[in-house]
Amino acid sequence: MKPDVITKYIVDWIKSYCKNHKIQSLVVGVSGGIDSALTSTLCAMTNIKTIVVSIPIHQNKKQLELATKHIVWLQKNYKNIKNLKIDISNVFDVFKEKIPVDLQSKLGLANTRARLRMTTLYQVASSSNGIVVGTGNKVEDFCIGFFTKYGDGGVDISPIGDLLKSEVFILSKYLNIIKEIQCAEPTDGLWDDNRNDEDQIGATYKEIEWAMKNLNNTKLSQKEKSIIELYKKHNLKNRHKMLPIPVCIIKK
Repeated sequence: MKPDVITKYIVDWIKSYCKNHKIQSLVVGVSGGIDSALTSTLCAMTNIKTIVVSIPIHQNKKQLELATKHIVWLQKNYKNIKNLKIDISNVFDVFKEKIPVDLQSKLGLANTRARLRMTTLYQVASSSNGIVVGTGNKVEDFCIGFFTKYGDGGVDISPIGDLLKSEVFILSKYLNIIKEIQCAEPTDGLWDDNRNDEDQIGATYKEIEWAMKNLNNTKLSQKEKSIIELYKKHNLKNRHKMLPIPVCIIKK
């Protein structure tokens, strides 16, 4: 992988899309994680107005600090950055109060946070002749479906959607993204107990990428077989997120 070539390709791809569709701004949710840090940096490199939005919902202090540090770094290095912080913790609290207690599943509420953030990003985009830029990588978005349907999966374009997580790290290092972000635990920031991505997936990103490349390998240890099965489980369970919605086609 040549990071300089890939970086230029993605930046040119974003610029081309915006030119062809007369888009004036790029809206990116910044969480303090490496995926959103890389995506927002690539958007900034286009010289198109880039609106980076921090949307805390009872956010972990460390995650919020990393998001803030990244935004400051962006503003120092690029002149086309607009920064917004929109705290919607109260919005989430009101929503939760209105839901019957027996319907307040932890997973459902975690996904609600992602969907409220999506709604916020689209409000910003619609007021700025902009588009919402996705921050998901290939492993999450197109292999195991580790995202919220109509939440962080609700976007207009996906610049890093063909990059493996390992490639996200390579590009982030090449672009000198803050070391703290490069070294931080991967997390979606949707849970009160601060569980990270790998806690939820049950394997590391390195292991998932290995599984993607070894699905047809028959010479596996027991541990390797379990990783393959875990990958297949996530892929099957979350396939409804990764494929177009089924449409009942009526023969006429």
